Amino acid sequence: MALAIRDVREHDLDAVLALNNAAGRSILALDASQLRYFYEHAEYFRVAEIDGHLAGFLVALREGGDYESPNYRWFAEHYPQFLYIDRIVIANAYRRHGLGRIFYCDVHSYAEVRVPLLACEVFLEPRDDVVVLFHGTYGFQEVGQQRMGEHGPQVSLLARDLPSYAYVRDTWLDHGGLPDVPWLAERERSPVCDSTPRRLAGERRP
Repeated sequence: MALAIRDVREHDLDAVLALNNAAGRSILALDASQLRYFYEHAEYFRVAEIDGHLAGFLVALREGGDYESPNYRWFAEHYPQFLYIDRIVIANAYRRHGLGRIFYCDVHSYAEVRVPLLACEVFLEPRDDVVVLFHGTYGFQEVGQQRMGEHGPQVSLLARDLPSYAYVRDTWLDHGGLPDVPWLAERERSPVCDSTPRRLAGERRP
C-alpha cells in the first residue's frame, strides 16, 4: 500500500466534494462554492492518496479569515493565533487504518512552527465517544461549548497547546521567517476571485 499525504490539487475537488457529502451527519455538507472557498483560503488543505485513490482529506484555517463558521468565530474571539481544523474526512474503505492519526500528526507538524494553538470541535449531538476519546488521547482539552445556531447541535470546542512554537518563533519567525526548505513551504493557492464571506453549510444569515 503506497500512501501519500500531499496538498490538494484543483483536479481533486470533485472527488473531495463527493467524499465530504457521503461522510454522514457528523460532517456538514458542502457545495462547490464552499469547497472553492477552502481551496482558495485554507492554509492547510491536504489529501491522503493510497495507490492512486483519494482516501481522505483535512482542511484547516488560520486566524484572521472571513470564514463564518460559528466555531471558527468562537476561536477568533478568544485566541489571537491558532490553526483551526474545520473538517477531516476518511473514506469508508480506508477507515480504521490509522489515517486520522497520520493526518493529525501532519497538521500538528504544520501548525507547531506557525501558531501556538491547534483548535477544533467535536459534536456532542449526536455524541461520538470514539471521536471524543481520539481527541483526548491526542492532547486536546475542552475550552468551551456552544450551540451552532438556534437549532444546531451542541459542540465541544477543543484546543491543544503547541509548546514548540515559542522556540520556533524566537529562533526563526522573529528573525526573517522559517528556513527555505520544501517541507516547511506554504501550499500554493489559486488567486482569490472575491472577498465575499461564505456561509457554513446549512447556516442562515439573520
